[in-house]
Amino acid sequence: MSSETGGLSGESLSAQVEEAERRLRAAADVASTAERRARAEIEALEADLERERAGAEQAREKLRLIHEEELQREREAKEQAIAGAEERLSEIETQMEAAEKRVEEAERTVEDERARAREGAATWLREQLDSIRREAEGR
Repeated sequence: MSSETGGLSGESLSAQVEEAERRLRAAADVASTAERRARAEIEALEADLERERAGAEQAREKLRLIHEEELQREREAKEQAIAGAEERLSEIETQMEAAEKRVEEAERTVEDERARAREGAATWLREQLDSIRREAEGR
């Protein structure tokens, strides 16, 4: 009987070993499949990350270009405003010089008129004196 018991336990042990090996292979297959899935998922995530980085870089570059264009437009607008202000200042200076010349001419005209008025008054006074003398001599 011991041989039968030994045989059964040997067969039972052998069956248990085979069952353990089968479960081990199944577990290894599951682990291998899980590892392949994890690797594929990691690669997909890395690809997504790289696409996001590229998209972010494109967006950043687009914003940089837009900002640069806005700055250029602002610079041009400022330059135009400065040029317009300088042109207006030049016009004002020209008008001021012309006004100063007109003032000088008016002052000369006033002085000329004053001199003529003084001469006229002096002539009138002389005539009055001459007239008074003639009257005084005639009396």
